[in-house]
Amino acid sequence: MEQDIFLHRIKALIQAHEDGALGGEVMPEDVLCGLVSQDELPDVLTLGMSLNYQRNAYALWQSIADTYRDEGSRWVFVPKKAAKAEWDVLCKALLRNRVALQPNRHPEIWQRVAQGIVQSSAQGNVAGLIEFAGCDIDRLKTIMQKERKRDFPYLSGPKIFNYWLYVLETYAGVCWKSRELITVAPDTHILKATVQLGLCSPDILRGAAEDRQAAADAWEQALSGSGWAPIDIHTPLWLWSRAGFPALGERRREHADD
Repeated sequence: MEQDIFLHRIKALIQAHEDGALGGEVMPEDVLCGLVSQDELPDVLTLGMSLNYQRNAYALWQSIADTYRDEGSRWVFVPKKAAKAEWDVLCKALLRNRVALQPNRHPEIWQRVAQGIVQSSAQGNVAGLIEFAGCDIDRLKTIMQKERKRDFPYLSGPKIFNYWLYVLETYAGVCWKSRELITVAPDTHILKATVQLGLCSPDILRGAAEDRQAAADAWEQALSGSGWAPIDIHTPLWLWSRAGFPALGERRREHADD
């Protein structure tokens, strides 16, 4: 596909999203808006996203909101408290509103991420980690994907890491340096949309790490010099796939699944 034709389709996709033609008026993380204070959002978003894999995103974030509303369990979103919590107490708090679905693995990841945040920041929170990295995405990648990779399971992976950067920018107002480095977060919907647009072959639908990286690389190259950062088209692509790829400009039918 010629570059100008491809970019024309991307423009139409973005416009369809802005017009509400793809749905998505409420995104999963929107449930936190007006509930969580601005200074707490980085911690809540980060710890919540540490479990954001292979599960319904809307259900996860609703559980996170319910846990935050529960004054008896809200402390789990404070990294210093979660990092030092007794195991049975942490498990009970995370299982109460189904933030954790696996009684051992999920609390283990939650506590490890909390400890990684505390150990990577003088302030012991995500805002401090971002400040330590100077809002520099390259530096943050080095910390979370190399120096302290073990402390950030799943969150350090390319799929969640890049979407995490986008979510912090969108909801917590973080201003990143070199935001063009934020690639698409290549989950299943993004891979399907990438194939639908003809940017990659159907081989990437296998979903292996190299397939996801190939999709991310393809988007980076395709949008180079366009004025769009790859992450700018993540949500339109995700919604387009979730809606079943309606013709651009047409209203989608409602879907109850993720």
